[in-house]
Amino acid sequence: MKPTYLMDDIQWQQLIQNVADHFNDVTIKRGFQYFKQGKVKEFAMPDADHIAAVVDGNELYEVDLHLSAFAASRCTCPVRTNCKHMIAVLLNYANEQERSVHALVNAHSAGFTRLTTKADTRTTPAFRSNPSPDHKEATRDALRKKASNLPDMPVSEWHDLFDQCIALNHVHTQNSQYVQSALASIYAVKPPLLPGMQQLYGLHAHLRILEKLVPQAPMTGYPTHTYMGYYTQIAADELKEAIERDFERPLELTDEPMHEARMAETLAYLRQKMLTESRNGTYFSDAYYQFWLYWVHPARRDSSIYTEELQHLHAAEEERSATLARLPWMLARSWMYVYQAQDHKAWELLEEAERAFPLKISSSQLLLFLHALRQAADWVRLKDGLRHIGPLLHSHRDDHLQDYMHDWELVLQHLPDAEQDMWDTLMGMLPFAGGMYEEALLAHEKWRQWIDYQLSIRSEPLSFRVSVLQPIEKNAPELLLPFYHQAVERYVLEKNRSSYKAAVKLLKRLFKLYKKMKQETRWELFFTTFTSRHSRLRALQEELRKGKLLS
Repeated sequence: MKPTYLMDDIQWQQLIQNVADHFNDVTIKRGFQYFKQGKVKEFAMPDADHIAAVVDGNELYEVDLHLSAFAASRCTCPVRTNCKHMIAVLLNYANEQERSVHALVNAHSAGFTRLTTKADTRTTPAFRSNPSPDHKEATRDALRKKASNLPDMPVSEWHDLFDQCIALNHVHTQNSQYVQSALASIYAVKPPLLPGMQQLYGLHAHLRILEKLVPQAPMTGYPTHTYMGYYTQIAADELKEAIERDFERPLELTDEPMHEARMAETLAYLRQKMLTESRNGTYFSDAYYQFWLYWVHPARRDSSIYTEELQHLHAAEEERSATLARLPWMLARSWMYVYQAQDHKAWELLEEAERAFPLKISSSQLLLFLHALRQAADWVRLKDGLRHIGPLLHSHRDDHLQDYMHDWELVLQHLPDAEQDMWDTLMGMLPFAGGMYEEALLAHEKWRQWIDYQLSIRSEPLSFRVSVLQPIEKNAPELLLPFYHQAVERYVLEKNRSSYKAAVKLLKRLFKLYKKMKQETRWELFFTTFTSRHSRLRALQEELRKGKLLS
């Protein structure tokens, strides 16, 4: 069951920091054992910051946790505070929130290590030696004081602050623990912020750490691939998911100049990272698109922001020259044309990008174009977008094709006359979109077209679930006859025992179909001719007798 109160990323990092500050490593490990043994018997959250639970120790102990005021938390055990029972409850809380239990277990472990490949052992040279605890705390206090002016600081100074926080860490191997430790350090100095500024703080914390994981290796045309290492790749992908969660919540910025300045700086930063991104992935490109889609576009006041962005993108071609990643650059320009409702320019540029960089445009990026059109609720434009983007989705996973098909169904709800456009587009996407085309035919009860398609690709009737064929058998049973007959002859020609058994299964289905259609005479004529023609195939005759088709 989903928890009533959901913890955001900032609260999660603060919780990790609180565990590290209030519990020693032995207590954490003992609490982990209690959690694994299921000793948390009751768990409730009266409000978002308060947890009331019962833990089965030597007896039943009541735990009262205050997440925003840890010092006020208590347990009825003899230790009273900062005990293993509290840890067990916190781990239970993390588990219910679908967060990493092990991130809490290792919150206090400075010596945490994990198996890594050779490529995962990159470290930041300046951070090889660990400062003393007193020095670290003094440094952190100084950083907190500096962060108190954060709303007035440009984003570049935010990043400098984050770098200094990360420098306090013990974990230098670039893996998931490195990310958790870095985020905990960054959130430990966060001052009280207004909601929108706090959202930007969380986004930049994720982006800055991601920048340290993903190598930048620009070159002419499109940057080369640089191997990150297995665990670094996992950490980068987890950060990408965290950034996607950042954008799920609408931005709550005010009209104050400092807020507008931070937004403009964020856009400039994402643009710069997107235009120099290597082929390790589309981390910054996706963040750039999502920033527009979820935070910039919904708050737009006029269309001049898109014109200005196009000007920045055009200027980047001259400024960066050989270091420009041309594919993200072309996609970003196309994206701006969509926002300006200049769709013909957008699709021309998108198709040009596909020709220049075949199979390099990710399906997630292509579907974001459709998301933007869906967001505008302009169904004619969405229909045209589906027609242009569909052929570019080749070699992508079925789940992305399902998202694409969902948009077609949405268009048909508002534009029923667009159905022929859908069929023409889907047929133009064959063969790579065959599965989607088949499902669409069945969903729209195009039984004859579905059968014709199966015949054309020589599908095996026995490979389909009964539930797929049942609607056709019920509504148009005669259409199944050539489908089954063709397969029976193909099975017999293979001349082996297994294929004979398959032929008999289909012959039994044919018998039922003819009987359902009240055409038993046609069945008898066919079957007599069939057995006579194959009378010398003893194994087939045996299987026919086993199937009780021959006496």
